[in-house]
Amino acid sequence: MSELVPGGNLALPGGTLTLQVPGPFDVSALITDDSGKVRSDGDFVFYNQPSAPGARLTGETISVDPPALRPGASRVTVVVSPAEPGTPLGRLPAPSLRVTGPDGRVLARFTPPRPQQETVLLLAEIYRRGTTWKIRALGQGYADGLAGIARDFGVDVSEDADAGGGAVPGGSPASGSRGTGVATALSVARAGLDRLRGTGRTPAARPGTAPAPSARISPAAPAGGPRAAAPDGFLGLVNSARAAAGSPPVSLDTRLQAAARAHAAGMAAQGRLGSEGADGLSVYQRVTAGGYAYLTVGEHLVSGPRTPAEFVEYCLSGEQSRGTLHDPAFTETGVAYVPESRSGTLYWTALWARPLTPGGLAQTAAAVIALTNAERASAGLPPLAPDPLLTTAAQAHSADMVARAFYSHTSPDGSEPWHRAAAAGSTRRTIGENIACGQRSAAEVVRGWMNSPGHRANILKPAFTHIGIGFAGGGAAGTYWTQLFGA
Repeated sequence: MSELVPGGNLALPGGTLTLQVPGPFDVSALITDDSGKVRSDGDFVFYNQPSAPGARLTGETISVDPPALRPGASRVTVVVSPAEPGTPLGRLPAPSLRVTGPDGRVLARFTPPRPQQETVLLLAEIYRRGTTWKIRALGQGYADGLAGIARDFGVDVSEDADAGGGAVPGGSPASGSRGTGVATALSVARAGLDRLRGTGRTPAARPGTAPAPSARISPAAPAGGPRAAAPDGFLGLVNSARAAAGSPPVSLDTRLQAAARAHAAGMAAQGRLGSEGADGLSVYQRVTAGGYAYLTVGEHLVSGPRTPAEFVEYCLSGEQSRGTLHDPAFTETGVAYVPESRSGTLYWTALWARPLTPGGLAQTAAAVIALTNAERASAGLPPLAPDPLLTTAAQAHSADMVARAFYSHTSPDGSEPWHRAAAAGSTRRTIGENIACGQRSAAEVVRGWMNSPGHRANILKPAFTHIGIGFAGGGAAGTYWTQLFGA
């Protein structure tokens, strides 16, 4: 296994390669020829277009079979961006790429120098030299986001596309110069580049798939606002789909309904999809501001469908968005749609959640500890014992990151993990901390930590003997996790 540095390269074996970037990131890929320019929409692989000849995106993983790429393709560039659009990468852990060969053996890892203000990063590229395929570590960041990448890859980003216009009224793809279709895909991605990994945020209806006008809901909803209740038939359709997948039914919650209405109205007012409104509030902050504390949360943000049946059908059309609708962890839901004033396009928000309870929080913390100790056992290390004082400090830090809207080991007041542990009454001499944001389950957060060298080192540090877990929902990322270790 090779640890790559920026500019480093490695020859690759034949067969399908797997490239994984765990953590609070979205992963996408651009397929180009020797000129480094895209040819069409089909050269962009992202959440709303998860496959192309020879490449497939599944959550945080891209599978690439080089010989199966489209004719003329000689390069696949892997792109990462924050799960929360517009977030500087410097506020997140450095993305770490793991490359696995067809036999399951890890071929290479690459963790670039931690970015600062960049919002998109070219992480690596698979490229052809003669008859050999290689991977090169890049680590090139863009402060102007996907628009900068689009231009460098030969896409003419028009002002309309840059504003997230998507398709022109009537559902036809936007017309224009070479690359406009890709610019449309990029603008849709930038407008609603939201995390799908297992929790299924579905940002946009694909260009050209708008339902027929005859299926449009009559604009009988109150002007300027969505219906006061869930669209007729929505709950029955959802619970029927969940039952078919073996999942328990969900019930409507008025607080989730209110948050969904507010978020859908904000998207309609702006004429674009996104997890954050013009007022700066994320969809999660709307949920918690309405008095709903959750243990786990998911959402679909969609434009285009005209009926509840079409909305549910769209949510079931993709593996990741279908996973959210079927997720047995969710017990409550809220949904709303609002028409955009000029085009009449409906903007939908569906929220899925399990309410926070003391018992549920304790079970989640226990699951994180159990998974952590399983990793230590695999490494021949003794288990960590739960520590109530470390738990108090960890829980306070997760709640503080939500309340004061930051994501860091250093609090706005300058306190560090050892300060917080001491303030909680701990007298342990050695303190370590892992934090994470955006993960929706104990399994997901521990997997992300184990795939990051620095976090993994804390989990597998022999000297640590005790642990405390913190979790809070809300803020910009939706979930905030803290592991506090002590010895």
